[in-house]
Amino acid sequence: MFITVPFHSIPSSPSILNMKTLRFAFQLLPGLFFVLAATAAAAQTPQQTFQPVRGQAGKDVVWIPTPDSMVEKMLDMARVTPQDYVIDLGSGDGRNIIAAARRGARALGVEYNPDLVEFSRRAAAEAGVADKARFVQGDMYEADISQATVLALFLQPDNLQRLAPKFLALKPGSRIVSNTYGMGSGWMADETETVRDACVSFCLAALYIVPAQVAGSWRLPDGELTFEQEFQNLAGSFEIAGISLPVENGKLRGEEIRFTINGVDYVGRVNGATMEGVARGRVTSTWTATRSGE
Repeated sequence: MFITVPFHSIPSSPSILNMKTLRFAFQLLPGLFFVLAATAAAAQTPQQTFQPVRGQAGKDVVWIPTPDSMVEKMLDMARVTPQDYVIDLGSGDGRNIIAAARRGARALGVEYNPDLVEFSRRAAAEAGVADKARFVQGDMYEADISQATVLALFLQPDNLQRLAPKFLALKPGSRIVSNTYGMGSGWMADETETVRDACVSFCLAALYIVPAQVAGSWRLPDGELTFEQEFQNLAGSFEIAGISLPVENGKLRGEEIRFTINGVDYVGRVNGATMEGVARGRVTSTWTATRSGE
């Protein structure tokens, strides 16, 4: 920035220079130099990168970071391996996904806040797992989770209940591990563990294993088996020679099934429209069943 003193305001004879004009100009110079220096410094100062703040509001949830000890416990309970595809809905700063990628799994974080998405991408690159940990900006309710084998989540109960139908549509045996909050509506966790090491709050990890869908009628060689299903819990009846026997202690763990009829314990595996296994009572034998109408 320069100050221009009009030429006609300076007398031709130095002896009669307008000293007031020059004095005014020189008095302004220090301030001008300060403004120029501050402007240059500001131009050279790098723009601050986004840093997430605990408790910051999001579209559907408030961001609270999961302690690293809880992250590892959740992935341990889900038995994450390099063969898994892990998804986190509302992935925040990306720590669940980055930890899964460190175990060799392919992993995807879905996050609505674009600043958190970029933050997570930088963190994955710094951790050296950008080739396995991917982050996208999107609505967790609209996300395609159909290919996930593991979901690692820290969501509120109303979020989980709203997403539960999508969870139950996953391939049987898929694992869902949740920090602190349960699914509600009668879907009980298959396993729970409390983390005590370096965890002050939100320290309960709950594992849910997506059950096979077996409600309805099944044909056995000697009778008709009917199941009533509520998540992983089974009840029902077995019709044989005009006699109805109750199904007791029925449970599903993914595709694994067990139940008791008339003191005989049936253990087996569901494979779509068929199931087979071993029956143990006074004698041990194999059994098979086919869904009626198939």
